[in-house]
Amino acid sequence: MAETGVFAELVDGDGVFKYYSSGEWKKSSSGKSVPIINPTTRQPHFKVQACTQEEVNKLMEEAKTAQKSWAKTPLWKRAELLHKVAALLKEHKVPIAECLVKEIAKPSKDAATEAVRSGDLVSYCAEEGVRILGEGKFLVSDSFPGNERTKYCLTAKVPLGVILAIPPFNYPVNLAVSKIAPALIAGNSIVLKPPTQGAVAALHMVHCFHLAGFPKGLISCVTGRGSEIGDFLTMHPMVNCISFTGGDTGIAISKKAGMIPLQMELGGKDACIILDDADLDLAAANIVKGGFSYSGQRCTAVKVVLVMESVANALVDKVKAKVAKLTVGLPEDDSDITPVVTESSANFIEGLVVDAKQKGATFCQEYRREGNLIWPLLLDNVRSDMRIAWEEPFGPVLPVIRITSVEEGIHHCNASNFGLQGCVFTRDISKAILISDAMETGTVQINSAPARGPDHFPFQGLKDSGIGSQGITNSINMMTKIKTTVINLPTPSYTMG
Repeated sequence: MAETGVFAELVDGDGVFKYYSSGEWKKSSSGKSVPIINPTTRQPHFKVQACTQEEVNKLMEEAKTAQKSWAKTPLWKRAELLHKVAALLKEHKVPIAECLVKEIAKPSKDAATEAVRSGDLVSYCAEEGVRILGEGKFLVSDSFPGNERTKYCLTAKVPLGVILAIPPFNYPVNLAVSKIAPALIAGNSIVLKPPTQGAVAALHMVHCFHLAGFPKGLISCVTGRGSEIGDFLTMHPMVNCISFTGGDTGIAISKKAGMIPLQMELGGKDACIILDDADLDLAAANIVKGGFSYSGQRCTAVKVVLVMESVANALVDKVKAKVAKLTVGLPEDDSDITPVVTESSANFIEGLVVDAKQKGATFCQEYRREGNLIWPLLLDNVRSDMRIAWEEPFGPVLPVIRITSVEEGIHHCNASNFGLQGCVFTRDISKAILISDAMETGTVQINSAPARGPDHFPFQGLKDSGIGSQGITNSINMMTKIKTTVINLPTPSYTMG
């Protein structure tokens, strides 16, 4: 079991996973716990502490104090500790993956990959941080009209303070470290609020930071019900920055957070535009991979296919053939399609399917559901009056809309309130660039499905898809502020050579 061996101290005598504060694993004074439901069995599998607002206050105080000392720690030493974490994440990929399988029904192979990818992200972040934070700027005053060289301006990037990190259920480890590692290398402290589904995997990840030897109070991980500590965390006066990945909860957070930097990725309705000159085999393979991997529960999943009418029949046939080969079943068996994360998610997806059926969509497969497990479904001849044309299913259901012009496809893409990613398939690079420029999305993939990563690539959304930009370098920069020191000289001074 994941809670044995080096991770044994994470669990109390009642089998409830502890929260992390002051460099220790603790039981909450509330005496309450939050159950984590296994998506496959739909039965409670783990329990985590239901922390109180008083406990949040205490760890915020500790984070503020620890950050002041951490900011004085040399960059090379911060990087050294992060490299230790990276090695520990890879060393303990199996127990972390076990948690992901049970908590969020992620296929075993993908779960292990997430742990390894997270280690790689932390290592890269350590190296990148040393490079970009080790450099400053030097400006001289006479480069601006009307000034002599009497002022030397030195600029440096300094930490913001306490960073609140809130990752989503679908990547509770990778998208947690994508916030934690940049914050730490930049000299900040971290308060992590993991999602309920995925909390235990996140706690295992935090233990790797504990084992690496980070100072007490610098990293905290608080679990509990959002209704009790959610707003209390996001509106806490000691929080200096919020990095959030998830759904429209982020919009509510942005309205309450006050004057602090926000980094938010809030989902997407990623459109895939297929031109009549596209490589249809390549397009079909990417549509299936992009639309159905991890049962479509990815912000960057293909969410709608916009295909030229002249090639629509051929494309749909190719996609149908590939969908028929997808395996459906248990995450332990590395099935392609596994149960979606909650029963409410499954019910929402079913509502979209029912609406599409009532309005005349063509079902390329029979709709089938058992509990949280929904078989992959391709919907052809979807129209813009159907909910599935606009709403994000976050499940293995993919709509196909037939278009008669490129402009029609671009219009549908841009009419969405989302703007995370999109993709276009064509053999004409000039057309691809023009379409990319016209699509109102943070990223456009040419001849490939939408994807987050590699993790050092910029990752951002427009409109309701988010605020700010992620990716390792952008996250480090976002979690710092510019500090300027100006040296004033009594008389102008010029270097003569």
